[in-house]
Amino acid sequence: MKSALIILSTLVLAAGISLAAKPYHLKTCLVTDNELGSMGKVITKVYDGQEIKFCCKPCVGKFEKNQAKYLSKLN
Repeated sequence: MKSALIILSTLVLAAGISLAAKPYHLKTCLVTDNELGSMGKVITKVYDGQEIKFCCKPCVGKFEKNQAKYLSKLN
């Protein structure tokens, strides 16, 4: 298994594919627009290669129900 991961990593690097998520550039929650950290510990998730930060756990569920609506804020 370990050697399969090494081979896969080598192929990905050789192809020039980035495994890193695009950083989240906003200082607010994507769902509520609350300042990050204002509701406690910030929750960070990655969706389709994009890092997303939330002010609280309920916002994760709201985002997952309508991702397109919230992801449009990043453009």
